[in-house]
Amino acid sequence: MRILCLGAGAVGGYFAGRLAEGGADVTFLVREQRQKNLIEHGLRIESALGNFSGPVTAITASELAGAFDIILLTCKAYDLTAAIDAIAPAIGPNTGIVPLLNGIRHVDLLNEKFGRGNVLGGVAKIAATLAPDGTIKHLNDWRYITFGEQDGAMSPRVMALKAAFDKTTAVVATATPDVMQMMWEKVVHLATASGMTAAMRANIGEIARTRDGISLMIGFFERNAAIATAEGYPPSAKFMDEFRHYVSSVTSTNAASMLRDIERHGPIEADHIVGDMLDRALAHGIEPTLHRFVFSNLQAYEQRRAANRL
Repeated sequence: MRILCLGAGAVGGYFAGRLAEGGADVTFLVREQRQKNLIEHGLRIESALGNFSGPVTAITASELAGAFDIILLTCKAYDLTAAIDAIAPAIGPNTGIVPLLNGIRHVDLLNEKFGRGNVLGGVAKIAATLAPDGTIKHLNDWRYITFGEQDGAMSPRVMALKAAFDKTTAVVATATPDVMQMMWEKVVHLATASGMTAAMRANIGEIARTRDGISLMIGFFERNAAIATAEGYPPSAKFMDEFRHYVSSVTSTNAASMLRDIERHGPIEADHIVGDMLDRALAHGIEPTLHRFVFSNLQAYEQRRAANRL
């Protein structure tokens, strides 16, 4: 099984690097500067679960030729158009694209471009960062990846990818027939947590300690859950209860990565996450006021960033 990973950043580099560590045939599609770093120093992962350092195959777009069996797609949502163009030459009739992006809109875009049969669902739970020297630093014990066919079939390619991940103890991989349900529950969580913490410029506990913070977060959460239900993926009662508890903690220091991106004055995935949920709320006739406010807040940040006024 030939596996292509677009990029060698924190998420893709970790999961694809662990596949390479386990003996899988992995190729990294990267820019020239990252290729030079990988050729000179190899791929390096630092983790409490075990370090990895070794040579890997790294190519640039001009060197990409032939179809791959699996493509790991781990770009930021705002880079998706460029990513689609980059991987197009590697798509064959039986290629399985495993996207590990935030949100859900990318699945529709990939389906439209490559066909539903080439696109799997995927969810990652990991905390990692790419250091300036190119080392991937794994920050805690999260190392979870879940994937599956959109139609729920436990296909040979899904099981082959699961078997490849099982050759390393530094990844917990799950092949599931319910990946779309899991993706929608993650979207409901992410849209709520990222939208609220980014718009409020505060973590969960700081918001919860305000007079109306908990009720606002729960109200936004319940609208996001209603959107998922209208799309055919009602969140489970367990998920709903756990998230209500999550946003009610006055001592929580949790915040979405979108808030951290804002604090460092970086680009954000507002369109792909909150903007997409607003579009779906409008399409399904779900009361959109909170979504409109949160999305406008995030768009205003992007306007100020573009004008260099942060």
